[in-house]
Amino acid sequence: MSATRDARQGRSRPAARSRPRRPSEPRAARLPLPSLRSAAIAVGILLVAGLAYLGALETSVFAVGTIDVSGGSPQVKAEVRHALSPVLGTSLLRVDDRALARRVEALPDVVSVRFDRSFPHTLHVTVKPERAVLLARQGKAAWVVSARGRVMRAVANPKHSKLPRLWLAKDVHVSVGQTLDAADGKLAAAAVAPVTGATFAGGVRTVDSGPQALTLVLKSGPQVRLGGIGNLHLKLTIARRILRIAAGESTTAPAYVDVSVPERPVLGSQQP
Repeated sequence: MSATRDARQGRSRPAARSRPRRPSEPRAARLPLPSLRSAAIAVGILLVAGLAYLGALETSVFAVGTIDVSGGSPQVKAEVRHALSPVLGTSLLRVDDRALARRVEALPDVVSVRFDRSFPHTLHVTVKPERAVLLARQGKAAWVVSARGRVMRAVANPKHSKLPRLWLAKDVHVSVGQTLDAADGKLAAAAVAPVTGATFAGGVRTVDSGPQALTLVLKSGPQVRLGGIGNLHLKLTIARRILRIAAGESTTAPAYVDVSVPERPVLGSQQP
């Protein structure tokens, strides 16, 4: 009756909605488990590798037999080999780079060092040496000083050295390996470090060092008054150009050129 009534009234029941099908979730991929045989082989390989490494540490398979040193003079190379001689016979795998670097860099002729291993028996050592720029004098004693102000070694006969001289006060303590204080010679070493034979004809004879009064006395006669250590390269360039111009225009050599203030250099013909 209800269907007839609905048909008469022109109505129709809505069709039943179908639920959307959920996509089936992918099943977790099943990875094949390693067999006992393959696991045993892997463990065996690791064990053999470990035993081989321990054997290399304890035996002479990779023992240091040669210390190859590059950089520096023959004297510096000999000092480095002597400092590293205790490492001979030690496995390259046991070499402690930091400990060896501290030992080598303690040498007064060495700035820094780098190590490389060449299996089976060679330890390569690359040295950056100190550069001698100054001869510190104190009475009859003399020491070579590096560009960093480090006392490199004592000199028995200073007359044979062509380095610029710096005269130290009697109360200044000097020992090989130490770095001089700024007032005692570190600034003087820094001042002459960039000076070459091309900078000033003949080079530098002596250095007068003070906190704000660095003066280079040239072998050709004039003084170069630098003042402080600041703007050093600019001051040296200006002084070199002024002295070259003065040498071509004047019949008498100038007594000094003051570049302590680079913007206002002064050329003097008489000593004050």
